[in-house]
Amino acid sequence: MRIAGVTISDDKQLAYALPLIFGIGPARARDILAKAGVEPTKKGKELSSEEEQKIRTLAEDYTIEGELRREIGQNIKRLKDIHSHRGDRHSRGLPVRGQRTKTNSRTRRGNVRKTMTSGRRTLEKT
Repeated sequence: MRIAGVTISDDKQLAYALPLIFGIGPARARDILAKAGVEPTKKGKELSSEEEQKIRTLAEDYTIEGELRREIGQNIKRLKDIHSHRGDRHSRGLPVRGQRTKTNSRTRRGNVRKTMTSGRRTLEKT
C-alpha cells in the first residue's frame, strides 16, 4: 500500500506502519484507523481495497511528507531571511531552542572539546 509516495509494509501492524510516514505519529495513526473503522492490529496485506482507500484519503487530509517538509523548510528560510535569533542559530548550526551549549551540544556543534583542563598534567608512568 502506498500513501503520499511512501510504501507501507505489508507485514507490520497498521498502528506501527503508518507512523513511518513523515507527519503521522502514533496518535494520529490511531485516529486515522479509528475514523476508517479499521482494527489497528490488522496488517497491510489483510486490508480490503475499500479500507485501503479510506485510510489513504484520511491520511492525505493532513499535511504530510513532501508538503510538510517544504513548509518546514520555508519557515526556517523565513527566519533566516529576517535575521531573527532562531534563524541565526539555524544558519550557524547551533541549538535553536535555548539548550545549553557549553557541555551538552556535541551533535550540533560537532564533537569538539575546546575547554581547557584545570592546569594539571597527568604524568605518564614509565
